[in-house]
Amino acid sequence: MTQPPGPSSPSRSTTACGATADHRLQVLRDTVQALVADRHKDSAGLLELLRELERFHRQIEQGPFREALPDGRNALYRFLQDMERSGGWPYIPRPRLRSLLKTLDLSPEYPGQ
Repeated sequence: MTQPPGPSSPSRSTTACGATADHRLQVLRDTVQALVADRHKDSAGLLELLRELERFHRQIEQGPFREALPDGRNALYRFLQDMERSGGWPYIPRPRLRSLLKTLDLSPEYPGQ
């Protein structure tokens, strides 16, 4: 799978390839949103989807993304500055079990209350 240019890359919006990548990214977003809607209130199904998204995230981050990073110190620094300005590091946080349990304890729907 090819990686589209970064959010502020000029090639992203000015070339035919960038337009195709943007369109494919929108198709991906729409597909993920449809999968979420299909699993509405299905915690096991949503968990499966989150795990799959995390696997994709890890594959991209550890492979193509790292390989695509600029080689020179100045170029890497500019890239990191641009990345920070455009939203920071793409990270998928996992909720902590205690946080989930606390949410359950506070929920009025929780049978224990």
